Amino acid sequence: VLADACWALSYLSDGPNDRIEAVIQSGVCRRLVDLLMHTSPLVQTPALRTVGNIVTGNDRQTQVIIQCGAVPNLLSLLSSPKKSIRKEACWTISNITAGNREQIQEVINQGLIPPLVHLLGTAEFDIQKEAAWAVSNATSGGNLAQVEYLVQCGCVRPLCQLLVVQDSKIVSVALEALENILRMGKQKQDASGAEFNPWCGLIEQVQGVEKLEALQEDQNEEIYNKAMKILTTFFPLEEGDEEDGNRIAEEGEQQVQGGFQNSQAAAVPQGGFQFGAPPPSGSGM
Repeated sequence: VLADACWALSYLSDGPNDRIEAVIQSGVCRRLVDLLMHTSPLVQTPALRTVGNIVTGNDRQTQVIIQCGAVPNLLSLLSSPKKSIRKEACWTISNITAGNREQIQEVINQGLIPPLVHLLGTAEFDIQKEAAWAVSNATSGGNLAQVEYLVQCGCVRPLCQLLVVQDSKIVSVALEALENILRMGKQKQDASGAEFNPWCGLIEQVQGVEKLEALQEDQNEEIYNKAMKILTTFFPLEEGDEEDGNRIAEEGEQQVQGGFQNSQAAAVPQGGFQFGAPPPSGSGM
């Protein structure tokens, strides 16, 4: 009965904001958030779908779910043994990080970014896609400190790795995230008076520039244009600038080996991440 009720709410909430509002006004949000921690996936799944639908609404509607305590529960679901739940948790988080900076900060404060970046780099591709949206949305709406935290948690390498996948939409999402990161890096450079954008070197270090250059051959015009814009804006090396380019890459290597690893280690919760064993292939959505 509980599962059926949750599925009914998931269908009701799957639509425009006035339908989401009707579900919120019925007073079920706190109970739905509690059911995210139910022992049965048969209840968890529709409860998570409903919560995910609600946070596709406006910032105020998303805030109702946050105030019910959803974000710590979503952290727990990122390590669910059930693949479909890990995927839906990433999708739900991506709709929260599409909100305002206070909502992005709540995701950061509750410790979701390190396990999200871990999934971005290591999970099955359909989970990686949702994690990519979550990270990209945070880079789009976040302030400099928030984007810097994402970089410290190691998001640059997995984003660059996604530049070679066959899914053009996800390549585009990764490109947007990298452009947002580099734009914030330019802000950081200007504020500190540094000679180089501090995050260009990181992208050099993980062979991101080569991947961007390879996208110049892409048949998709949107991807070609986005890759070209990043290269011409942030990596405009002339013939005699190879030495500078090498120096930028070396600076990036020092950051990868030094401060960023330390920051990532500091962000790991006590006892480490509890990632579930991957389910047998063929399971999930």
